[in-house]
Amino acid sequence: MALEKKQDAAVALLYDKKQADAPRVVATGKGLVAQKIIETAREAGVHIHEDPDLVELLAKIPLGQEIPVELYQTIAEVLAFVYRINENFKQKVQTG
Repeated sequence: MALEKKQDAAVALLYDKKQADAPRVVATGKGLVAQKIIETAREAGVHIHEDPDLVELLAKIPLGQEIPVELYQTIAEVLAFVYRINENFKQKVQTG
């Protein structure tokens, strides 16, 4: 999942429950770096969620670190939304 802020800041998270207990920050940047993160996410079909306040918080987490417990609920809600969209899309592809 990539998160985008209108002021050209982006944070990318990766969650692999086999490797970690929580999502971790795998990319963060501003300006051209943010644009590249967003572009790469779009090309890979990764959902982009826009939330300036969340981007600001996540950008403070060191690269490679798991998100703090305080953000679990917020990120869980975003991930649940993304998983729901993915399932709906898969069902449409299979039936359509």
